[in-house]
Amino acid sequence: MPTTRRPPKTLQLDGLPTIYPNAAGMDIGADEIVGAVPPDRDPQPVRVFRTFTPDLTALVAWLLACGIDTVALESAGVYWVPIYELLEQHGIVPYLVNARHVKTVPGRKSDWNDAQWLQKLHALGLLAASFRPDAEIAALRTLVRYRSELIQHRAPHILHIQKAMQQMNIQLERVLSDIMGVTGQAIIRAIVQGERDPVRLAQQRNPACKSSEETIAKALTGTWKDELIFVLTQALVIYDVYTAQIAVCDQQIEQYLRTM
Repeated sequence: MPTTRRPPKTLQLDGLPTIYPNAAGMDIGADEIVGAVPPDRDPQPVRVFRTFTPDLTALVAWLLACGIDTVALESAGVYWVPIYELLEQHGIVPYLVNARHVKTVPGRKSDWNDAQWLQKLHALGLLAASFRPDAEIAALRTLVRYRSELIQHRAPHILHIQKAMQQMNIQLERVLSDIMGVTGQAIIRAIVQGERDPVRLAQQRNPACKSSEETIAKALTGTWKDELIFVLTQALVIYDVYTAQIAVCDQQIEQYLRTM
């Protein structure tokens, strides 16, 4: 006979031991932060604060007055960063939790608001903190991530350069592994400066280039169009802007690494 499975029992949170008695919870948004402390710490255990710095300072002062030593934070984007750092400065241990992890905790939220639910789960030790590196590594990570974003923003303008040349049947990408390499940039800049002779353009070839001048000259024989030269010029200008800022970012990263 087939066996019948019993439905899983719902976890009763009220029966669990308290791990962090001085825990609070925060639901962080762009404009407001809802904070919740244990009900016995304040006649108004749930309060709403704005996200301006003076309001964040008042929020931390309220937590300290309530004897809070750890806080579970739930936030989207980077809105959690200012209050996270402020809590650390005042000796309160912040727990940045993943919203998905909170949803997977057994039990029912019922009519509790998000901040109260976070406070309850954190007090029972049911939340895991996301990894947060120390201040030095966090600063370095910010610089590295920004550099990566600069490279990503520069990439579409390389495609604009390539597309403009393809429409003129200038098939530079067929003879060069990287059109923005030494040979490619030399040729593109010569085109922008007014050179149209494929033989003279091919003479910009770097000696390390695998393709011969004759092959490059054939690839550079096409139909020159003013509107596409304009697009090519604009894309190159923007490419140079991003490249210059990437170089500045590299200097900043190198300088920061020397001070670590």
